Amino acid sequence: MERKYFGTDGIRGLVGQGAITPEFVLKLGWAAGRVLGGGGNSSVLIGKDTRISGYLLESALEAGLSAAGVNIKLLGPMPTPGIAYLTRTLHAQAGIVISASHNPFHDNGIKFFSAQGTKLPDDVETAIEQELDKEITTVDSASLGKAYRLDDGEGRYIEFCKSTIPMSLSFRGMKIVVDCAHGATYNIAPYVFDELGADVVAIGVRPDGLNINDGVGSTHPEHLKAAVLEHKADLGVAFDGDGDRLIMVDDRGEEVDGDEILFIIASSRMRKGTLKGAVIGTQMSNLGLEVALREQGVVLERTQVGDRYIMERLTEKGWNLGGEQSGHIICLDRTTTGDGIISALQVLAEVQLSGQPLRELAAGMTKYPQKLVNIKLGDMTPADVMASGEVANAVHDVETELGRSGRVLLRPSGTEPLIRVMLEGNDMEQVDRLTEQLADVVRGLVTVD
Repeated sequence: MERKYFGTDGIRGLVGQGAITPEFVLKLGWAAGRVLGGGGNSSVLIGKDTRISGYLLESALEAGLSAAGVNIKLLGPMPTPGIAYLTRTLHAQAGIVISASHNPFHDNGIKFFSAQGTKLPDDVETAIEQELDKEITTVDSASLGKAYRLDDGEGRYIEFCKSTIPMSLSFRGMKIVVDCAHGATYNIAPYVFDELGADVVAIGVRPDGLNINDGVGSTHPEHLKAAVLEHKADLGVAFDGDGDRLIMVDDRGEEVDGDEILFIIASSRMRKGTLKGAVIGTQMSNLGLEVALREQGVVLERTQVGDRYIMERLTEKGWNLGGEQSGHIICLDRTTTGDGIISALQVLAEVQLSGQPLRELAAGMTKYPQKLVNIKLGDMTPADVMASGEVANAVHDVETELGRSGRVLLRPSGTEPLIRVMLEGNDMEQVDRLTEQLADVVRGLVTVD
């Protein structure tokens, strides 16, 4: 059944429009309560990032859940993976996250975690949508849900994060810049690293409801790079607005992206004998990651872009490590979802245990030159472009010239009317030329208004 509201990562949009209105979110809370509520002492957790609209949406969800007879525990600002953890350990029926991740403050969204701290299966999201089509009703007054404020959620999650590395390990003597994007990690991440002994320089920790992701965080690492150099730090870590994404910077101010982070963690697990099966990446994962892992006897399997697809493959295969170039890293041997703080801790632990700085660990993988061109579709559908014989011939010609030293990716965007043309190879000049060659063929097919 095709879903009207849920996308690959919950429901998201511009505040005040579409599904991100108080009226819709109230009914969403009611529908979710009807599907997820377990009756009796059942409860659903609600956490949020630092957007000003979080107050409005939190209240609407609370009212809807109460009308369905479900108790609510309010977490306040809390990273998305922290909400997943608390949902599981507090034995709640579900966790609800109010966040639009790395988007600007005027966007917001709602996503759900199951009682196990994992994203909801498609059939449960479909069941919620079916309830949304019904007339809202309210349970008897004596059965209305109650709301409670959970005051120790931050401390619980901080202790959990620290528990994912050896207890004997200390970061004493290490200076770290921590960029929290004025988002949900602002009151948690600096304390995690500080309590583990690091000298912490915290930036992006003054949320005002409007400045989340604004020039800071994992989507704007230039701010972190400058701070690492200014403070002569050993490294820097940057999270996005909801804390499930991580980008790092080494002592020279060079960015270490999700592919390199995944390589460092995979290499560490491989040496310890704790890596299960293959590593899962996506179609956008750099070819250099695949080559570097292969040299260690590890296979990189690729999925569609999106941490949802990585999680599905890991769960299906019973493996424990995957991630995206953008910094979503999933360590299923530590937690149930992508977690920026926990991923950072795995890398910092390897820095301390190996005695090598971050730049040397990242240098074990050589990134291949990569170029991406986005082409507006105009009047043509993505399916028409992908089915074109002319495009297929052009792709074949490019792949023939690249040989085994590169790869071609041609795919429709999942969110915009675009075709993405991406090439990788070991020669930047060749990659530039062949990308434009293929892009010109695609442009010749489409009509742009």
